[in-house]
Amino acid sequence: MKITVRSDGFEGYKKRALARAAKLARREPVRPEVTITFDNPLEMLEVLTAERIRLCETARRQPFSITALAAELKRDPKSVRRDVLKLEAAGVLRTHDQANPGHGRVRIVEPTAHRFELIASF
Repeated sequence: MKITVRSDGFEGYKKRALARAAKLARREPVRPEVTITFDNPLEMLEVLTAERIRLCETARRQPFSITALAAELKRDPKSVRRDVLKLEAAGVLRTHDQANPGHGRVRIVEPTAHRFELIASF
């Protein structure tokens, strides 16, 4: 599956939704994908900073715990946790708890899709 991030607001979303509905009405196959739409490019850039994109790219290689992801990126775990929460709210990453034998539970970070396409309309 692929994630497409766009910054064309409601009008762009409406246009894509109508085109997808027309395809479904004609019984044409529609590939599964996730599209995240921001109202404008500035809002998109507020969420998708360079460090957060680097975090997504690292998480795409393999699932990491937040602590391991912070060590891999050579960043503070609190900052990584905050960035993961922001990206999870945007729909780019997802997390789940996993048993950590002898140490309780650990939160695992993984991408919602393995392809990531960023489209900014100015």
